[in-house]
Amino acid sequence: MKNVWDEIAESFDATRRFPWKECIDFIEEIEGICIDIGCGNGRHLPAMAEKCKIAVGVDYSFNMLKIAKEKVNGNTLLVCCDATQLPFHDETFDNAIFIASLHNIKERKNRIKALKEMRRILKKNGKALVSVWAKWQDKWRWHFLKEFFKPWKEHGDILIPWKKNGKEFMRFYHLYSMRELKKDVAEAGFEIEEAWSVKKATRKHADNHFLIVIKS
Repeated sequence: MKNVWDEIAESFDATRRFPWKECIDFIEEIEGICIDIGCGNGRHLPAMAEKCKIAVGVDYSFNMLKIAKEKVNGNTLLVCCDATQLPFHDETFDNAIFIASLHNIKERKNRIKALKEMRRILKKNGKALVSVWAKWQDKWRWHFLKEFFKPWKEHGDILIPWKKNGKEFMRFYHLYSMRELKKDVAEAGFEIEEAWSVKKATRKHADNHFLIVIKS
């Protein structure tokens, strides 16, 4: 999976230039030492760096981080690592965002491990904004309805192609229902402060779920 994101980093960056409003709204309310887990090309890091004392971006793809490096300034650190094994001490960060990345981790146990890692590095009462792709969005709704009888532990898993220079690169996603997302963050030990879904590239059904969670 790492090689896929390294391979498509430049073309992916060309389609992900602008930060999401939901992230900017959340960042406007935070301060201190903050982290963007799965920061990708770093599109949310400039806003985080402007608002926070120190901004840290972590990602599994080195090539994505090379692109992110071109966008950040002096109070931003970039670290190449796995979200399930964050190289930071307990209670290092005041706040976090985990945007459109949790769903790229294979197997539920590993996704929960990543959420637990985020909780571990957050200070008490630290907040995080989490987003994932929605399972029942317009584009993939019928795909999952047809696969209803797959083993439940796999339901939501899908390989989505990315085309570059005539080649297809298959990206793993686990698309979530809101109920499943709430269950996973609760299992990781978070309390849910707010939950909502949005339509970013769909007409009928939401394609992204958002949670604001807190380490109590």
